[in-house]
Parts: sequence; C-alpha cells; structure tokens
Amino acid sequence: MVSDLAQDHFKLEDTRVTRRYFGKFDRITGYLGKVAAQMEAEGRIDHMEVEALARYLVSLSITFRALAHKYHFSGRFAHAGKLTFDRIESGFPVYAELLEMANDAAQAERHLAGMPSVEALKDDMVRTILAEQSIPTKLQYALSQRLYYQELKRGGLFWARNDPEAVWEGDIGERRRYLLRWAHYDSGINLPVIYLMELQDSGRVGLPRDERRWPEVQAHLMAQTGGGLKLLTIANGFDTDFTDLHPTRLRRFHVGPMYSQAFTMQFGPIREVLEGARAPEGEDWALAWTEEELVSERVEQVKSGWFGAVERQIYTLDPVQPDTGYTRMSQSLILPERPYQALAALDPAGFRDVRKFVVNPQGRVLSYR
Repeated sequence: MVSDLAQDHFKLEDTRVTRRYFGKFDRITGYLGKVAAQMEAEGRIDHMEVEALARYLVSLSITFRALAHKYHFSGRFAHAGKLTFDRIESGFPVYAELLEMANDAAQAERHLAGMPSVEALKDDMVRTILAEQSIPTKLQYALSQRLYYQELKRGGLFWARNDPEAVWEGDIGERRRYLLRWAHYDSGINLPVIYLMELQDSGRVGLPRDERRWPEVQAHLMAQTGGGLKLLTIANGFDTDFTDLHPTRLRRFHVGPMYSQAFTMQFGPIREVLEGARAPEGEDWALAWTEEELVSERVEQVKSGWFGAVERQIYTLDPVQPDTGYTRMSQSLILPERPYQALAALDPAGFRDVRKFVVNPQGRVLSYR
C-alpha cells in the first residue's frame, strides 16, 4: 500500500508493492541503452555520445538494483526501511534516498565486516528450513542488506552528483577537442539529469592533465548544474571564466518522469492513455526523455585588458522561443506496445511531435513519430 495520497512524496509500505516498483524500473532501465543505440542509428547522437549516455544509464540501473536489495523486505519488519518516491512529479525515488545511499556507501566496508558472508547466510537458511520447518525471513532480510552493501562497495552507481569526466575526441589544428560529461540527481524534480559539453582546448596542457584548470572546471560545472539554470547561462558562464576553453555545444538530458497507472498520479492525455491501454502488470508505464541542445554559431573577438582579446562563443537560440536559452529541444516517450497503441488511437495534439520509442515483449525498440 502507499501512504497519504495528499502528499507528493510517498512511502511504499508493502513488500509486494515495493518489489513490483523495482521490477518495473528494472525493465525500464534495461531498455534505455537500446533507446540510446536507436538514437545513434537515426544519427541523432554519435558513438562517443552513446558511450557517455550508456555509462550513466548503466549506473542508474545499478542504483535501482542496490535500492531494490535495501528495500526488499519493506513492511516485513518495523525496522526495515521503506522507499520514498515522488508520485506526482517524477515517479522516481526522492533525492534524499540517493543522499542516504551515498552515506551508506561511505560505511559499506564497516557494515560488511560485521556481517556473515552470503554463503554463511544461505547455509543458515537451509538449516532453519530443515530444522525448524519455517521460512527464514530474518536471515533473508540480513542477506538482502548484505547484497545492498556489496553493491555499494562495488561502485559504479548513479549518485546525487557525478563529477565531470573528460574524453579526448581528437585535435583541430593546435587545439584539442574534448567531450565533457557529468550528471546529477535534481533535488527539485527528483530526476536524473545528464550533461554533455563539446569544447576546444587552446591551453598548453591538455585539460584533464592540467592540475590548475581541471579542478576549477569540475567545481565550476557542478556549481552551475543545479537550480534549473538555462543552458545559455551555463555555457556563457563557462566561456567567460575559462578563456582558453571554448564550449561549442552543450546538451542536457532529463531521464523521466516515469508514468505508471499503478504508482503515479498523472494528468491530461497521458492519464487517458494509460487507462485506455489496460496493460498487464509490468507494461503499464511510459517514460519521458527530454533533450535540450545549445550550439555555437560563430566566434567573436572581445577586448580583454589594455591590448588583449579573447574569443567568445555566440550561440544560436530558438527563433520562436529565444528566452528558453537553448537552440532546440526535443521530447521522446519510451513505452510498451499496449500504451503506444492507446496513444496512437487517442492521438492527442500535444504528443504528435514527440518521438515514440516502443519496446515489444521481445525487447526490441522501434521508433515512431
């Protein structure tokens, strides 16, 4: 069962409901890499960008797997934790869940040192079943917590903040080209957000090996990531603060919201779509995917000091909505066949320009307008 429906954030109180929730996300995150590959096949992103996105999408799936272990026995014991998720805005766990997970990760080694091994717990379960002829629920709970901390220790999860990394893309004349990638979990909307920035480096030392610039770049980007800043604000601020780094393209990907008739409260056409689909358990969902893109159209020389000049990027803005701070924005919807059929039958005007990625029971992803 789900707690007070008058609030945006809800705790999953029942073990079976919690497991269905994580089972749904296990399916969804398993499709995201295929969606990124389909985008590459359509020429919307290149192979290096797919690798960058895939890295975070895999990390996201590991995070959900870890949380599934943590909350596997929610509702069975008074002290067993209960997942809190955003039922109104995102369908994802709330930001505080990722902060708590990071704190648990910092202490994972100590927790594991005080726990029996997986093999020992399984042996104790067998003995309990044979000797007492009862279900070893407490041992199962201990095993789920052991697996949770093992996942945290193994690493590779999507954290509340995922600091920038630089990938060399080649050279243009004397300049190096890099793809910067970073991500965070937006505390305002409880959604994963991924950034990709293409830049040229005219410095003497390559950016990732520059002991002065690289820490400054990482700190600058993470400070600018939160708060819902426009891409134009982020790019202009970076371009101004680093005179030998030239950001030519910046993109932001919002993964979500996730809509599900069983778990979220949705409004408008998406509600009608999910109600009309009458999809079986595990297929009653849709996931939004939004990409914002800002592209530099030219470079201008701007006076700096008494005699110097520096480059400044001039970005192309959406001619219809220039105040949005991006060049273009595209929206996609990932959903199973039954909800897609209901969407096609309803044909709401607001969804006609949305790219649809339809996953079939065999796991194939097909793309439709």
